[in-house]
Amino acid sequence: MRLGHVNLLAFAQVTAPITMTSADLEERLRPFYERLHLPEGRLEMMTGIRERRFWTPGTLPSEVAAEAGRLALQKARLEAAALDAVVFCGVSHDFAEPATSTAVVNRLGLHDDILNFDLSNACLGMASGIQMLAALLERGEIRCALAVTGENGGPLVENTIRHLLEDASVTRQSLKREFANLTIGSAACAVLLARDDFDCPVKGHHLKVVVNASSCGQQALCQGMVADGAMTENSHPTMQTDSHELMVQGIQVACRMWERLKAEAGWSDGQLPDLICGHQVSRIHRDQLFAKLGLPVSLDYPVFERFGNCGSASLPLAVTLAEETGALRDGMRLAMLGIGSGINAAGLAVDW
Repeated sequence: MRLGHVNLLAFAQVTAPITMTSADLEERLRPFYERLHLPEGRLEMMTGIRERRFWTPGTLPSEVAAEAGRLALQKARLEAAALDAVVFCGVSHDFAEPATSTAVVNRLGLHDDILNFDLSNACLGMASGIQMLAALLERGEIRCALAVTGENGGPLVENTIRHLLEDASVTRQSLKREFANLTIGSAACAVLLARDDFDCPVKGHHLKVVVNASSCGQQALCQGMVADGAMTENSHPTMQTDSHELMVQGIQVACRMWERLKAEAGWSDGQLPDLICGHQVSRIHRDQLFAKLGLPVSLDYPVFERFGNCGSASLPLAVTLAEETGALRDGMRLAMLGIGSGINAAGLAVDW
């Protein structure tokens, strides 16, 4: 999908306050490690994830998503009343029903006649939300919109730790299905979008192209469940992942997506984007993806070392931090890439 009238006005993120290093996590799992004779340090060594962050227990996804939304509005010097639509794009939800977007809208002080809904697409939720809102903006159906997420990885990690410590039937082989759970972190992000003719105090960044690729026959490679449809301390979430096969198959889907993105954006092998921000999983995943795409790793802006895999928040988190640190500057060509279980892949080309 090529776009001529959509600007990304602002990216914002909220950092979760509790830090858990990979060493901290392994210390909590010490009895399990000793039972299976697992070497210390394997988690960071295998993933490149040094630490991840979690919210204070009791924090709701809508709470931190709304905070990120307020920060994005502040960056653009806009009031919440300027919004025509709010979409919540996270894997984590406050409850099964109604849409968590309703809680975000209320926290922003908006109550009546605003388009709002939840959009779920695993780790690609924010990319899909941006695409959906961009289509509405391009057609002129709305003029200003907010995509938000508030991923709460703490309950999944805690439930996994509890299971590994209490279930004596877990073996090295069965651990492989739960290993990805230990890479999960928490974060909240927001992306503010508007039409190019929308009156805004700040200059936006042109969203040129959005493309997708999928292989939905692979949907069983990563599946998560929660007890009550939410993501809280009482939800007892679980996730089973064939990490290796998901990486292999996901990279194949991403290759098809990348070729489409290059064609639609007019990028040749001699004219690559200046920076790539991707959904962050692990070092080995990033390295193998870039090698397969024929891209230098130096183009990547990694955040997985400090945040782990934050689900739908990982991609916008990388963009936000790249801008805040000066790695992403005006005039640069930005590629936003993501792979999500399902399998789905998305690519966005942005003239920053």
